[in-house]
Amino acid sequence: MADPTRPTATDSTATDATGADATGAAAPAVSFDRYEDVTAALADPALVPPPAGAGPVGGMAWLRATVARFSAGERHAARRASVEADLAGLDPEALRLAAAAGFEADVRVRAVRVLAQALGLAEPGAVARAVGVVARAYFVERPEDPEADAAVAWLLPRMLPGIPAGAGGVGRAGDTGDVERAANRIGLLVQACDATVTLVEHARRVGGADPVAAALRHDPPVRVMRRRAVRATVVGGVPVVAGTAVLLDVAAAQAGRPDLPPLTFGAAPRLCPGRTHALAIAAGVLHGASGVLPSAEGASAEDASAESVPTEDAPATDDRDPAGLVPAMVEQVLALAATWTGWDGHPATTDGRMYTPHKAVRRVTDHLLDHLAELEARLAGEPTQPDHWHASAATTPADLAPFTPADLDEARSRLTRLARIWSVRLAVLTPEQLDRSPGTGWSFRQLAFHVAESAYYANAVGDLRPHERTTAR
Repeated sequence: MADPTRPTATDSTATDATGADATGAAAPAVSFDRYEDVTAALADPALVPPPAGAGPVGGMAWLRATVARFSAGERHAARRASVEADLAGLDPEALRLAAAAGFEADVRVRAVRVLAQALGLAEPGAVARAVGVVARAYFVERPEDPEADAAVAWLLPRMLPGIPAGAGGVGRAGDTGDVERAANRIGLLVQACDATVTLVEHARRVGGADPVAAALRHDPPVRVMRRRAVRATVVGGVPVVAGTAVLLDVAAAQAGRPDLPPLTFGAAPRLCPGRTHALAIAAGVLHGASGVLPSAEGASAEDASAESVPTEDAPATDDRDPAGLVPAMVEQVLALAATWTGWDGHPATTDGRMYTPHKAVRRVTDHLLDHLAELEARLAGEPTQPDHWHASAATTPADLAPFTPADLDEARSRLTRLARIWSVRLAVLTPEQLDRSPGTGWSFRQLAFHVAESAYYANAVGDLRPHERTTAR
């Protein structure tokens, strides 16, 4: 067995995607999986991304040959500078909030749409869908995808004003700089569609208190990076001849050195310029999104929007009067809400979800209304309504609005009346109805104890009096 701490030669037939020379013959290949070797290889100017082949202007092959991602040397530096200039004008916090407020079921469309909108592009939704077509061929060395070619041609004039529509116009003399900048904007959007959303998918799979950090460390969206030796070099004491295909096992390297930073975003001098923005979009999707990602486990939209209130099993009950539970809970919620009129606009995060004053009131109200409708339907012998709430998985634009004294008054009127309805209804139920309730589901006593836990949402925002906020933050 090969020593897992040392680089290993790779069978050439396994590296055809990265290891074929211009004649189509398999090039020699070598792989590295030690952290020190991987970072050394990433910093070695003799090792560059596999070069992209040229193609007609405005097509998929041309795009790959024009973006920073597949460039090296001075061309890479110039193209990277163009990407950095675009990113410099974007506020990561605004990206996070925009991603959190999105409702697209396809999170790839949401992530790209948010970035396209921030860049000031017209038709951001249509741009996002076209970028999805481009993304499927972006990492194919010799792309032959007419639909992707057409998507590139459609996107180019929409990236920057003044670029003529159609591939024939974009290659005119004097347009080169703008066209390259437009191509690199497409490349930036493709990264949001691909790597950023894969990070979200892996974070959901890993879970935990900080799922993004856990995914970057334990289940990185980029597991292997590829390089080509443009001249002879040495990595970790291993000679690498010109033309060698080099595979860098990022996942194994960072697993072996948990004390060092993850390598998902690369390393100097090619550290991903959009890493902060990618993390912001991922955080927004994870903490306040209603959409879902396709997953190997087949998670559904209902799975993804499941509530995080810690009552997944039947609620525990005690000898308290069910009729008094909801009014007591609402009193607690309104006491906290009275401190929210000075909210500073920064959402709180609890159990991986984002909460604001308006969202907390919405969730308490909807939770009470949902189970009240269930109780009344079961008493009447009618079927209950299917659950299609976005619940805590969605953070709407209205949730992000300031919480004013008038909002507090409205919340007080709304919630006290709902609490009164619950109290009156439960007070007239017999012990038999409370504990051997009609219909399918928890007993009505259990429902009362369950909805009494709705203070969870208000507690997620907390007491926002100035001294409490200073202490908490």
